Amino acid sequence: MPCESVRTAGQTEAARRREIDAALAELERKLAAGAVAVRIGTDGAVCFADWGTERRGVTDVCAYQTLAGRDSWELRQAVARAEALAGRSVSAATVAAGVHSHDGGRTWGGAD
Repeated sequence: MPCESVRTAGQTEAARRREIDAALAELERKLAAGAVAVRIGTDGAVCFADWGTERRGVTDVCAYQTLAGRDSWELRQAVARAEALAGRSVSAATVAAGVHSHDGGRTWGGAD
């Protein structure tokens, strides 16, 4: 996972994995509670609105791909709600291309 390569000085790979897992567990809790919403761009890109500072350096794209790969129930439910509201689906190709938002879905851009 690309997020694993972003480590603080002296942080081990195992410690980074634990940090990512903690951030994703918190994201799943917030998705289930409705405190974080999935937003879908016009091209099918995805972001998490109101995720906040507890993301611990995990990008929206990395979080989405990881949780989707784990078949997260909380993510699937949040995506279903977002797709119904937006009237469009998440595009795996757009997500894989790295299209993302830094402002909760107000604007979107390509991979940095």
